Amino acid sequence: MFLAKIQRISRQSCGLPNPIESVWLLAFVSSLLVFSGGALAQHQSSPSQGIHKIRHVIIIMQENRSFDSYFGTFPGADGLPTKDGAFTVCNPDIRTGQCMSPYHDTNDENGGGSHGAAASLQDIDNGKMDGFVIQAETVARGCSNVANTACAKSANADVMGYHDGRDIPNYWAYAHTYVLQDHMFEPDASWSLPAHLYEVSAWSAYCTKHDDPKSCKNELANPAKPPDMHGPGKPPNPKPIYAWTDVTYLLHAHHVSWGYYVMKGTEPGCMDDSALDCPPVQQAARTAGWWNPLPYFDTVKDDGELSNVQSLDNFYKQAHDGTLPSVSWIAPSKNVSEHPPHLVSAGQSWVTGLINAVMQGPDWKDCAIFLAWDDWGGFYDHEVPPVVDENGYGIRVPAMVISPYAKPHSIDHQILSFDAYLKFIEDDFLGGLRLNPKTDGRPDPRPTVRENVPILGDLTKDFDFNQKPLPPLVLSEHPSTDLVATQPAAQTK
Repeated sequence: MFLAKIQRISRQSCGLPNPIESVWLLAFVSSLLVFSGGALAQHQSSPSQGIHKIRHVIIIMQENRSFDSYFGTFPGADGLPTKDGAFTVCNPDIRTGQCMSPYHDTNDENGGGSHGAAASLQDIDNGKMDGFVIQAETVARGCSNVANTACAKSANADVMGYHDGRDIPNYWAYAHTYVLQDHMFEPDASWSLPAHLYEVSAWSAYCTKHDDPKSCKNELANPAKPPDMHGPGKPPNPKPIYAWTDVTYLLHAHHVSWGYYVMKGTEPGCMDDSALDCPPVQQAARTAGWWNPLPYFDTVKDDGELSNVQSLDNFYKQAHDGTLPSVSWIAPSKNVSEHPPHLVSAGQSWVTGLINAVMQGPDWKDCAIFLAWDDWGGFYDHEVPPVVDENGYGIRVPAMVISPYAKPHSIDHQILSFDAYLKFIEDDFLGGLRLNPKTDGRPDPRPTVRENVPILGDLTKDFDFNQKPLPPLVLSEHPSTDLVATQPAAQTK
């Protein structure tokens, strides 16, 4: 319904900020090399041949940021619209009666806003993209748990704030050097648990019977929640039944190795935006949760692969030794997740450490790192999500491709979602098999075979498999930034 708007790519830029990493200037000279829909005129192998040079796919999923909040002023990207050097977009502010424009936010701690299914509808507001500030200002206030996103922004709405290369220099350095994707949409218009279910299975559902995929029904907002996701004073939830088919079922059937790595720590807070308070929730590889759903999938248990869900310590060792599996997923703990109110700097440092570990190990030579954020976290984005089915897409999130074969200094304008990761995995390791009820041997009633949606872009177009492999870009895990440790503050137009 909004496809015509999405397909009009507006390349807006507020200019390059003062560089912190010297790599910016060199990369910026080549940043005009951008492509839309893979139209870049470069010689490359056909996807059916070149894709198999990628022997390790690594998906790093951070939390709760919109594209505009991190890359809205990135040169050449479809970022925050401007005219004559001023932003042309704003959101109504019910407190002041004015319209709040985007502003540079140097705060390391942000509040964000509501980011459930209902909030997504309100933020998008039939394509007006003007509900972000209202949603941030009308959530529950005064609750005690600061890890709950409904508590973090009761004083000032900061959802119109954006960071740039002065604040997140490493993320901008990766984007300048490799491929930035400026039309990556959350696969579902909802919150973290459904997004992480989509990350591994291209669906979010509620099931009533174990090992019976047909017992599952579509559920955008309320899939069965893990036992630890309950409100204060309430008993644990029953163990959820995830009986539909996830991609590990196909990987196992075709002897393709995989690992899901979980950082020991805690989850960010309450199970959704509406909860007023909740206790901290511990997480580890053996603690299934909203960032770690695979242990509850029947396929993982039935295939005897629960041990593939493992400690993050194993990832570092395997990266060092060159023994990473073919497919890796990585989940953070709350303190390094960038999930508000947790620090931007802590997340950037942690991600940099992960990427450095891969780049300094033997598997860098044939890997593809896909870095993304699971949902928009209530932060403003100006692009209207395309509609592919009743579940999505959701609001746009930051994403990039980091690989020796990534097209250097490039911006991919294709329409993408996390479904593209599964499509790439299936094309690389499974001969193009899909999570398709008609062909995968476990028919479930998913509404759409997401990997086959015509609007979905092709990640192979982010690679040049004939180029000389790019060298690693090992960065400081603690770069100098302009981030400050103050409370969020809003500006108005």
